[in-house]
Amino acid sequence: MSMGKDGTPMDHEAADRIAEAAERDPDSPTATSGFADRAEAAADRNDEDDDC
Repeated sequence: MSMGKDGTPMDHEAADRIAEAAERDPDSPTATSGFADRAEAAADRNDEDDDC
């Protein structure tokens, strides 16, 4: 399970907030690093883990 610094798994709500921030400022490090895509992928993986 992918977790942030505080040990909380990435969920779709958090991934959506990250994506919205990247859309608001396309030149930001969040937008240009591809972090939004990685956050969404982590949320998807965590959903799969919850189905077990």
